[in-house]
Amino acid sequence: MAQSRDEELRRTRRKRLIRGLLMGGAAVGVPALANTLVSRHAANLPDATWGSGDRFLWRHGDIAYQRLGEGLPVVLVHSFGAGHSSAEWRHAAEVLTRSFEIFAPDLLGWGQSSRVGQRLVLNDEVYVSMLRDFLEQVVGRPAVLIAAGLPAAYAVQLAVDRPDRVRALGLVAPQGLELYGDEPDFKDAVMHKLLDLPILGTSALNLFTSRTALAGYLRREVYASPDLVDDGVIDLHYMNSHRPGAHRALASYLAGYLNHGIREVLARIEAPCWLAWGRRAVSPPVEAADLWLLRLPSSPPAELEIFEQAGVLPHAESPEEFGRKLETWLLDLGLNT
Repeated sequence: MAQSRDEELRRTRRKRLIRGLLMGGAAVGVPALANTLVSRHAANLPDATWGSGDRFLWRHGDIAYQRLGEGLPVVLVHSFGAGHSSAEWRHAAEVLTRSFEIFAPDLLGWGQSSRVGQRLVLNDEVYVSMLRDFLEQVVGRPAVLIAAGLPAAYAVQLAVDRPDRVRALGLVAPQGLELYGDEPDFKDAVMHKLLDLPILGTSALNLFTSRTALAGYLRREVYASPDLVDDGVIDLHYMNSHRPGAHRALASYLAGYLNHGIREVLARIEAPCWLAWGRRAVSPPVEAADLWLLRLPSSPPAELEIFEQAGVLPHAESPEEFGRKLETWLLDLGLNT
């Protein structure tokens, strides 16, 4: 069931991208002018500010991150998708600062970390490496790692590779066991090449991240409550989708280059695990939680928390409840120092 839903969404996205490529190829001058206007308009939108903004001068690009609170370090890693960034954690982070020090980075190519070197091929290993260096060089001490969506697979990998750095692990509607655990296929490679073309690819991604398309995506696939997708949310995703370099990260994600399979390593996790899911999540649906619970170590047993009124981002839709329940779980583990 979970696999078929993911495959259907994948086919739908491919159709939309192919339609954009065809429209971009219909003429050259018009798409080029339209792409320039879109870029200029997005550049005029103000940045969202929260927490204490800072930057990590990583070897492949500057990483923007928010830091707030005091106590045990908790690193919050955002999900992937059009216009996603650490801003999805803002309100849950403010709840968690009652007990913890919060670090919320924008992953390379996303949010305010969008600029990416032209020669760098964005793939899963880049992000695993980035998070490992962030934990070592910015956080500097063992931390709790909470990650949503596909980046949850990167968090799993780090918990296995560097158990000395991860004291506890939180996985929010995680991906990496089913479709998003597969390597990109030939169709994905072709799509990635096409999306990298200056005019055709940019035109397709501009259509994919128009305000209308973003509103539909957020209301259908992300949020359980469409009323939460207001102009402010759409503007934020629109701005993040059109920052310099953001298209490259989104193209890599849509083409499967950021997939990271963790089927073989899940059972090797030593840290306590907490699963969080929105009851009304579309992809992955809450039924997929059973697959994770079956593969995670039985000792200590993983805990599953379901948020009844949320989709795939319960920390964004139900931030107060999410923050309280995560805080309680961590404090019950004795992780408050």
